[in-house]
Amino acid sequence: MKHRSRLLVVDDEPNIRRILQVAFEKAGYEVVPADDAYSALEALAADGPFACVLTDVTMPGMTGYELLRAVKERQPDTAVVIMTAFGTIPQAIQAIRDGAFEYVTKPFDLEALKKVVAAAIASEGGPVVRTSRGSGGKKSTERPFIAEAPATKQVFETVARVADSRATVLITGESGAGKEVVARALHTMSSRASAPFVAVSCAALPESLLESELFGYEKGAFTGANGSKIGRFEAADGGTLFLDEIGDIPMATQVKLLRVLQEREFEKLGASKPTKVDVRLITATNRDLHRAVDEGVFRLDLLYRLQVIELELPPLRERVADIVPLAQHFLFKYAMENGRKPLEICADARRLLEAYAWPGNVRELENTMERAVVLSSPDDVSLSPALLPGSMRRAA
Repeated sequence: MKHRSRLLVVDDEPNIRRILQVAFEKAGYEVVPADDAYSALEALAADGPFACVLTDVTMPGMTGYELLRAVKERQPDTAVVIMTAFGTIPQAIQAIRDGAFEYVTKPFDLEALKKVVAAAIASEGGPVVRTSRGSGGKKSTERPFIAEAPATKQVFETVARVADSRATVLITGESGAGKEVVARALHTMSSRASAPFVAVSCAALPESLLESELFGYEKGAFTGANGSKIGRFEAADGGTLFLDEIGDIPMATQVKLLRVLQEREFEKLGASKPTKVDVRLITATNRDLHRAVDEGVFRLDLLYRLQVIELELPPLRERVADIVPLAQHFLFKYAMENGRKPLEICADARRLLEAYAWPGNVRELENTMERAVVLSSPDDVSLSPALLPGSMRRAA
């Protein structure tokens, strides 16, 4: 049926509407944009039915949640997908209970969002509880940008201001604090959102492989090079390259990286001419790079190039207001993956979560919530202290 490809996109931000309209039209959908809930209801009355309504939450006048209820009253078979930013995860979970198919967190990954919309349409607006683990059974490692704490909100506001520029960004913070989440937000909020986002952990690659991974090589460049290889810079052409743990790259690679930033070109190993690229570079580190400069292991001129914009992401222990919203998100995520009902966080568990120091930051919180979901019984309706690790209860 024709209406199965019709999508109503509701968002008061013109740039978001434009990005979504272009992306979904390229994917074969007929897209009708609306700048608020009232316009969306008019479109439903005049142009319906739609296969899916994709709506933001915070809009002037009627909210996305109110629009959800209105859509379900008028067209119960129309699937609704909620888009939510920081601070609205608990309400979004309530929206799921009210009939929304799914919620996605802003900034969103366009490819993942397309899959959610396709699944919503296939569901015919039906139940939302799903037990699959997504693509190929692999567990997603992406985390939402949830910001309730003032310090995190400030980071998010800076991201929104600088996302659509070409400026290099250096993200600093402890391991597990969510630096890649910030990098992905910079990418998805930029005009490069439909182009590749390529992430590389510099610390995970031995020095002998890092250069060829970043820049690639030509056939015969060295013994065993039986074919050519595209490097990460070339793979990210037109998009964003994220280099995590940038403080661990050797001096020789730093020189090549500096040239890419200055000249927008590089030479593959064994190549006779340079390769030009259009890449927005974002880097991250948990090291003090100024100290590394003083120690002679990091180039000062490269540091200046990398920190045109510097974002410091505080550790989770300094973002107490973020802990419970993040925990609630992870509880919902792993409940969906394991076919369980989402657990509510009881008052005693909330106190323990907020009192704990979280040395592993958001990564530790996510693992703890997954553990709680897996250990919970089908009769459990809340996250109780008993489902938290004993070491956490003793520390708190």
